[in-house]
Amino acid sequence: MLKIKLLHMIVKTLLKLFIISTTILVSCSKQNEKPNIVFIAVDDLRTDLGCYDNPVVHSPNLDKLAATGFLFENHFVNVPTCGASRHSLLTGMRPTTKAHLGNDITEHVLSDQPETDIPETFIHQLKRNGYHTVGIGKISHSADGLLYGYTEQPSNKRELPYSWDELIFNPGKWKTGWNAFFGYANGENRQSLDRQVKPYEKGKVSDTGYVDGLTTQLAIDKLRELKNSNKPFFLGVGLFKPHLPFTAPKKYWDLYNRDSIPISANPTTPQNVNPQSLHNSHELNGYKLGEEKPTLNQPASDAYAKQLKHAYYACISYTDHLIGTIIDQIKTLGLDDNTIIVVWGDHGWHLGDQQVWGKHTIFENALKSTLIIKVPNSKQTKPITSIVETVDIYPTLMALCNVNTNHTIDGESFTNLLNNNDSSSQDDVAYSYFKNGISLRTERYRLTKYFRKAEPTIELYDHDTDPLESINVASKFPDVVNKLMPVLEKGNTGLYK
Repeated sequence: MLKIKLLHMIVKTLLKLFIISTTILVSCSKQNEKPNIVFIAVDDLRTDLGCYDNPVVHSPNLDKLAATGFLFENHFVNVPTCGASRHSLLTGMRPTTKAHLGNDITEHVLSDQPETDIPETFIHQLKRNGYHTVGIGKISHSADGLLYGYTEQPSNKRELPYSWDELIFNPGKWKTGWNAFFGYANGENRQSLDRQVKPYEKGKVSDTGYVDGLTTQLAIDKLRELKNSNKPFFLGVGLFKPHLPFTAPKKYWDLYNRDSIPISANPTTPQNVNPQSLHNSHELNGYKLGEEKPTLNQPASDAYAKQLKHAYYACISYTDHLIGTIIDQIKTLGLDDNTIIVVWGDHGWHLGDQQVWGKHTIFENALKSTLIIKVPNSKQTKPITSIVETVDIYPTLMALCNVNTNHTIDGESFTNLLNNNDSSSQDDVAYSYFKNGISLRTERYRLTKYFRKAEPTIELYDHDTDPLESINVASKFPDVVNKLMPVLEKGNTGLYK
């Protein structure tokens, strides 16, 4: 009997030791485990969200993400157009030629190059370091990651041939990615209707009545699969809205009272600025059934401005809901304790600001965009005010994933900002390029230099006194210009030679 009791005690002790040792091994394994990344790229998403102090916009899911993650109040893109901005994001490089300012730069630079020691993108870098990479929707410029023209049938050629383990998309009733990108609820699109369309639509459809709803479904299903993967994963999800046309299900329009939507606080062209620094809202006016055609000579009426902003805000709320369902799935699957979530707007958008509708300027409204990053187990509650630029995202994600970048890039990691919000090692400047110009953003000023004949070629905006960039004060403060110009020249990559 004594022997049996003794044997029982030994077995019990050994079992306890086994459980303790197993727990330690699991704990160590999780500490050494590389985090997953869910990267959500959103077209044309300026900082019009509740978390960015817009009291009108309904964005509860993004607001919640910002409250538990890192909200970047001063994130600036390097190029204010979709393809070029995404190229800078993916490569960590600022533009060095005029070709780098075009939407098709990724197609021409990356899709035909051989696989070399230098990865084509940071996603390729992750793939080389053990990550399973999945792309859904628009991550580079192509709507579905494949190369073909707006009115052509999809090819089998990838825009990024080396970055993806999986590239998936559901074009639904629109048949192709580009048709879906410019799609309306009835299955038609901008191309099929020869641009004889309105720039907005209040669709009497469910969330999947537009393609972003289908993309979100794919993302949710893929997360279920990836949960059981034995590799860390990168899931890129590209949502189209609020890109033109401003199309969203009716229920998101119904969140707003149009009368309560204000027009731009700066609806007129800036003082002391050449019209060449702006544009005539060509993208918006390409939708030929728009009730008005606002230009620099003829601004939109207040009623039409409110109508367009209503449409844009409805799209934001639609996108916010879809992102919320993806985040909920991450939590439901228990992936949130080891998954980095990034929401990135590929540039801003003028909503009548400076009398412009669209991107394609190097003013604040086109360059400042949404950036929210949720890092597992972080308890950040204070927004980050330091200036960061899109090229900085590449090295930051590599640092968070313990992946070495063995080649030179322009971006600088801002992981220091994720640790006690320490900005001591940051340059705290951002460089942007377009319209034959280079723009420098510092904490207080925006200095822009244009390489053109039309005067003035130098613009200075003091954000302490003029955050709306309504008056060019370069001629009034030449000492400030002279002090900042050497800093601007540090960002001169020679693309305008």
